[in-house]
Amino acid sequence: MSKFVSIRAAKSIALTVVAAAALSGCVSFGSKAPASLLTLSADASVATGASKSGLAKDALVVLTPEVPRKLDTNRVPVQIDAGNIAYLKDSVWTDKPAILVQQLLAETVAAKNGTLILNEVETAGKAERYLSGQLVEFGVDEASMEAVAIFDAVHIRKGGSIEKRRFEAREAMGEIKPRPAGEALNSAANKVASDVAAWLAAL
Repeated sequence: MSKFVSIRAAKSIALTVVAAAALSGCVSFGSKAPASLLTLSADASVATGASKSGLAKDALVVLTPEVPRKLDTNRVPVQIDAGNIAYLKDSVWTDKPAILVQQLLAETVAAKNGTLILNEVETAGKAERYLSGQLVEFGVDEASMEAVAIFDAVHIRKGGSIEKRRFEAREAMGEIKPRPAGEALNSAANKVASDVAAWLAAL
């Protein structure tokens, strides 16, 4: 009896191993992680515990910027010359640049201007002020060895005026590698966000 049980157990183990092997050929458990995961962090941020109240119509809604196709990715573009781009090796953004810049703008404007920032759902369609725009450039220029951020900001008032202004920041890089690129782009993005906040405060 014990011999019979042992043989049956051995068969069961063998079948389990075969099934696992077959499954591993069909299911991917993830590819190799990139050497660097890049993100943006705000130089000016809202203090923990700080609160802001107001009417939904007075809030500012910061929309996700439009982007050209080369920025509609988690990779960092490197402008080789006027007609060619490549992507920085071994590094990706933690999210698409448009989302990261939207979050940075919202945090910076809230911190510097004391503005009530809400999303469209939170305002239930009652907001009268919007910050929109296009992220024109957000990458590395090989010729100048600079990180470049260019944002065309659009301030919209429902039933009122529309203002548009271009903001640009450049940060020098010693070498085109993930860490210096990430640091330079973060610095350039914060400069743009700070300038946008000052512009909004003056409107």
